[in-house]
Amino acid sequence: MPERSKDWIKQAWRDLDSARAQMEDGFFEWSCFIAQQAAEKAIKAIYQKMGAEAWGHSVTDLLKVSREKINVLDELVDGAKQLDRFYIPARYPNSWATGIPAEYIDSNKHVVAQFIGRLCLINQATTKIW
Repeated sequence: MPERSKDWIKQAWRDLDSARAQMEDGFFEWSCFIAQQAAEKAIKAIYQKMGAEAWGHSVTDLLKVSREKINVLDELVDGAKQLDRFYIPARYPNSWATGIPAEYIDSNKHVVAQFIGRLCLINQATTKIW
């Protein structure tokens, strides 16, 4: 497999830009999901850089496995747990007893997801690899 870490990190940054745009337009549920995706892609960039393959979508699990080769702060794993909570519920109504995700995911939760996504990108991808 060719090494494409730069492609993964570029897409992670674009995803984070998209998450910001979704926030500005009031689509907080989508913003949270896209922030999770940004963090996932940033971590997958690290795997690419190390010559490893990353499987799965859990930011938490990807970080835990990467601890075998790089130093991952506990705070980052804790933040990843918050982000992973948005992977499914931000998109599907059947994640909730009634209503739609937009009725449950408000701007406060979104701000947390944005911050954590940015933290994952900055701390794990850009400063450790490039």
